[in-house]
Amino acid sequence: MTVEEELRAAFARHESLTPPAGPLRAAVDRLVVRRRRRHRRLQAGAGALAVLGLLGLAVPQVVPSLGGHTATAEFLADRVAPGGALNVLLVGVDGGPDRRVRGADSVRLADSVLLVHVPADRSRLYLVSLPRDLMVAIPGHGINKLNSSFQFGATASRPDLRRGYDLTRRVVADTTGVRIDAGAVLTYPVLRRLTDGVGGVEVCLPEQVRSVHTRRVFPAGCQRLDGTGSVDLLRQRYGMTWGAQDRDRNAQRYAAGLVRQLDSGDSLHNPVALSRLLAALGPDLVTDTGDASLPDLLARTVQASRAAPVGLALPTVEAPERPGSTVLDERAAPAFLSALRQDRLAEWAAANPDRVTALGSQR
Repeated sequence: MTVEEELRAAFARHESLTPPAGPLRAAVDRLVVRRRRRHRRLQAGAGALAVLGLLGLAVPQVVPSLGGHTATAEFLADRVAPGGALNVLLVGVDGGPDRRVRGADSVRLADSVLLVHVPADRSRLYLVSLPRDLMVAIPGHGINKLNSSFQFGATASRPDLRRGYDLTRRVVADTTGVRIDAGAVLTYPVLRRLTDGVGGVEVCLPEQVRSVHTRRVFPAGCQRLDGTGSVDLLRQRYGMTWGAQDRDRNAQRYAAGLVRQLDSGDSLHNPVALSRLLAALGPDLVTDTGDASLPDLLARTVQASRAAPVGLALPTVEAPERPGSTVLDERAAPAFLSALRQDRLAEWAAANPDRVTALGSQR
């Protein structure tokens, strides 16, 4: 008998004494999940969170107040959203992790910052745009525009989209007093693949948009866009009536169309189709699932997407001493942020219909 045969025979004699591997493997899996959540909340390449939206360090921060004073303890006391509500932060960035500007260690500014609020009653999605030019307190960098928080965070010894998201998430949470439960960085290459992966996205525009980059004309009305067309539209702000505000509104319209497409197609309901979509997105997508499980996040978001999403914007006004920048509107922002933190956006939207963005048809 050869050595190999003797070893096989020995293993066969003792196989019955081997404890079942299933429970041990399950325990190891649970331990790995806990450690990953504790040590590395932000995961790159998880992919599936992008399907949601469209889709912090516990250090006291000095937050610009709504009335020109430092934020008070009362303002920060109701930071935690009511049980059951969900806030997903989506950061849109031009280019990928290797797209650099102004030096070897720089990355793009955030083109758009969108907070997807899923109320506790799952009645509908609220897509809240945060102006990229909003002046905010950025830890370690003083007062600067919100879009620069991503660049400051991502620019370290090596550009890192995960660090960019982490700092942006911290700034948004400190500025608004809203708990961020999950989020993602969506670069334009990822958005292009995501759009094509779901079969295109219908976007409903109130007026014609002409691309300053490709000269393409997007007519008023509803139209289905592929990945290239969607990215082209989402980049537009020059030549538009309200500039960056119109780009934010178009980002909301794209998000609403993507949610509709995801719910009506196979991507969320067919495991094979979902697997293909995630594989197509690849490792460039940066996601943060927080403490919730992915199935729970998907279930909450899809349930709320059955009704027409509501597009809103954080109330701001032009900064008096900084042209091209904005600050929180002292009259409208306090009530809006209170409604957001207390999960009462439905009431606020009903009382302020002029601040609601038309997002198009809902099937």
